[in-house]
Amino acid sequence: MKKITIIIPAYNEEESLPHLYERLQKLMNSMENYEFEILFVNDGSKDNTIHLIKEYRNKDKRISYVDFSRNFGKEIAMIAGLDYAVGDCVIFMDADLQDPPELIPELVQYWEEGYDDVYAKRNSRKGETWLKKFTSKMYYRVLQSLTSVPIQKDTGDFRLLDRRCVNALKKMRESQRNSKSMFSWIGYKKKEVLYDRDPRVAGQTKWNYKKLVDLAIDGITSFTTSPLRISTYISIPTFITLFVYFIYVIIKCIVTSTAVQAFQAIILLILFFSGVQILLFGIIGEYLGRIFNESKNRPLYLVNEYNEKKEMNDE
Repeated sequence: MKKITIIIPAYNEEESLPHLYERLQKLMNSMENYEFEILFVNDGSKDNTIHLIKEYRNKDKRISYVDFSRNFGKEIAMIAGLDYAVGDCVIFMDADLQDPPELIPELVQYWEEGYDDVYAKRNSRKGETWLKKFTSKMYYRVLQSLTSVPIQKDTGDFRLLDRRCVNALKKMRESQRNSKSMFSWIGYKKKEVLYDRDPRVAGQTKWNYKKLVDLAIDGITSFTTSPLRISTYISIPTFITLFVYFIYVIIKCIVTSTAVQAFQAIILLILFFSGVQILLFGIIGEYLGRIFNESKNRPLYLVNEYNEKKEMNDE
C-alpha cells in the first residue's frame, strides 16, 4: 500500500491537538487502502504540546514527531518535516484545523490521477479580518508582478506533494525560506482544489502583522532581484528632474535678473537625494543581509528528539 505522511508543524497547540487527533483518526480509518504517518514537528512549544504528541504516539504508532531544540519558525519546521517524512507523498496542514482533514481524500484522488502538487485554494477565509484579507490580496499581486514564476493566489501551505516534489524541495537549503514561493518555483504538474477555510478550532493565531510582514519580505527577496532594479528606475527620472531644474534655474536667472535663494534649493535637493539613497541602501542591505546569513552555512534546525530517540547529528 502507498504511504501518506501528513506533516503538521505545531507551536503551543495543546488546545487544538485533541480535536485534530480525533478527526485524523476518523480520516485514517476511513481510507483503508493507504498507510498513514502523522508527523508532528514541535517547534519549541512552551505548553504541553510535545507531551500530548508523545501520549498519542504511545497508543498509535502511526504518530511520529520531531521535537526541535528551540523555536525555529514554521518555515524551518516545514523543511524538517520533509526531511523526516517517509511517505510516497506528503500533505502539509496546520494544527488549528483551519485546514479540514476531510478534504484529504480529494487531494489524494487527484494525486492518483497523476498530479504532483495538489494545492487547496481558499474560497473563503472565515475568522480573518477585512484588513488581513486585503493585505494578503495585495501581497500576492505585488509578488506576482515582481517575479516570472507563477504564484498561486489565496493558497496557503495546505497541499499534497508527490515524493519527487519533496526531493526537489529538500535540495533547497536556504535559511530565509518562503515555502509558498518554493512550491511554485519547483513546477511539476499542479491541480487546484477549492475549499472554505474554517476559523481556528481553539487557541490564538501565532501570526501577528510583524511576522506576516517578515514573511512577505522573504517571499519577495527570496525569488526575485527586481527590487534591486529600483535604483535604475529611480535614477533615470531623478537625473531628468535634476537636469530640468538646473535649466529652469539658469533661465530664470537670465530672464528675471534675480538670484535664486541658494539655501532653499540646496536643502530641497539634499532632502530629496538623501531619501532616495536611504531607500536604495535599505534594499541593498536586505540582500546583503541574506548573503551574510547564507554564507554562515549553519544547520537550518537542531533536533532534540525524534520518536523517543535523542538526536546527535542534525540537518
